[in-house]
This record gives sequence, C-alpha cells and structure tokens, in this order.
Amino acid sequence: MRYTEAWVTERARAAYEQGLASFAVHPDRTALLVIDMQDEFVRPGWSPYWVPAATRMAPRLRALVDHCRDRDIPVIWTIFDNTHHGLDRPHALRHLPHGDTDWRRPGPAEVWDQMGYRDDEVLIRKPSYGAFYDTPLDTILRNLGRDTVIVTGTLTNYCCGTTARQAYERGYHVVFGADLTATDDESRQEPELAVLRKGFAQVLRAEEIIDRLANADAPADSCTAMR
Repeated sequence: MRYTEAWVTERARAAYEQGLASFAVHPDRTALLVIDMQDEFVRPGWSPYWVPAATRMAPRLRALVDHCRDRDIPVIWTIFDNTHHGLDRPHALRHLPHGDTDWRRPGPAEVWDQMGYRDDEVLIRKPSYGAFYDTPLDTILRNLGRDTVIVTGTLTNYCCGTTARQAYERGYHVVFGADLTATDDESRQEPELAVLRKGFAQVLRAEEIIDRLANADAPADSCTAMR
C-alpha cells in the first residue's frame, strides 16, 4: 500500500478528534490526582493568575473527589508552591511570560477551601508544572499499588498536561478529565485534549470516568498491577 498525504492526514485527524485508549480503569489500581486547585488559580479575583473556568469546573471535580472517596480510590492533591526558597524551580521560569506580574502569594499556597481537601489525604507541594518533577509522587503511587491515574485540575495545558505526559513516560495508564480540567484561555482546552487523546491518555468526561470505574473488569492479578 502507498500511503498518501491525504490518508495519513485523515488518520491523524481521526486520532486527535476521536481516538480512545483501550485500557480498563480498575478502581483498585487507580488514584485521583487533583492538580493545583489552589487559591491563586480558583478563588475568584484573588490573584492575577485566577482561572475563571477552573472556578466553574470546581463543583464537578468536587463531586468526583467524593465519588472516589466512596470507592476507596486514593485522592492525591498537588499545589504549585515556593518550595526550598525557589531553588528547586526550573531557572528559566523567571524569564517566561507566565511569571510577568509582581504579585506574590502572601503565604504558603493552599487548596481552595471549596474543594474539601482533607488532612488524611496526600498533599504534594511541587516546584514546577509537572507533579512528578522533584516530588515523591511516583514512589507514593507505587507504594499504593496504583498503575492508573486520573488527572484533573488546572491548568489543562500546563500542570495537568505536563503531569499526564510525565505519568505516561513512567508507564502509568493515564485518564485525563476533559471537563475536569480548565485553562486560562478556553480556546486552548480542546487543542491540548486532542494531543493527549492521540498520544498520552484516555480523555474522558466526568460521567464517563464514573461509568468506567463502575464497569471495570475483575481486578487483575496483583503481581501484574505494576509493570
């Protein structure tokens, strides 16, 4: 067969728009990652980094948090914070437009109180976009015996998308919340979802995630839970 430009372009377009990863989502092998649903991004008007779409999305994500708790699925929270006096943060960040304001958080970053974070759940303070960068997240997930992560939170195309890519590179199955993530320019949401859908994750809406958790096959043998 000779592969024409039209054929390969259509194949790529179909994967970006409708592709669906084929793995099952087993509750006993899954953890929910709630990325950076913190005051400066979600609390209305509190900082120049406010993401209005994240505030609107928050009740839907809070409902999934409660659902996962009911299913004994670990909920792991992250916060983008000033750790180690900023010395563990990638040096180039200070030169990028993302950090072009003089605003500084008045104290340690905190999960927005409307999200219902609990003290008995893991909270990771991270120095950069991805939740695996210089954090114990990989060790925590492996100690929990989890090989699948549901990525939710903000921003879709920064911390959430980077975390999804990092999880994929470490061998995890990645579920990415299509309507459980948000970004600061909503026109950027679908382009990021398209890339993740084609190459990194199973991109699903909240009700689809709940459906897959409810209808997963019988748990796999524990010896094969972590590849």
